[in-house]
Amino acid sequence: MREKTLKFLGLMRKARALEPGESSSGEAVCGGKGKLLLLASDASPNARKRAESYTAGRSCLLLELPFTKEELGGALGKGDCSLAAVTDLGFANALGKRLAELSPERYGETAEELARRFSKAVRRKGETAKERNKWNGKRRTNG
Repeated sequence: MREKTLKFLGLMRKARALEPGESSSGEAVCGGKGKLLLLASDASPNARKRAESYTAGRSCLLLELPFTKEELGGALGKGDCSLAAVTDLGFANALGKRLAELSPERYGETAEELARRFSKAVRRKGETAKERNKWNGKRRTNG
């Protein structure tokens, strides 16, 4: 299951739903595109501190992976990689489910939160413009 999860991370990179590296993942999170910030299990204390500061006060979740920097970098086609930001909520939800299968006590709560956010986003996307305009107080819609 660990290998499948690592391959899934590689798939996310190919789909451009993942920003690997400290600088690009920091830009994604600070720019509001990051939904989930992944941290390698053997990341340095400075990288942990930086990751916590990126996610502080933002809606991005921080998740420590059960993989080392070398394993994470190998899956993403880089050398060593301690941070990566997931920019797609669907992929973040799927990754949370996979990690919860690996270790339910460690990742179960985060997987539930990601599933809640994903279902809310799907529900909001499915609403028509007329329904959204009710919330905003607009009277007319173009369509």
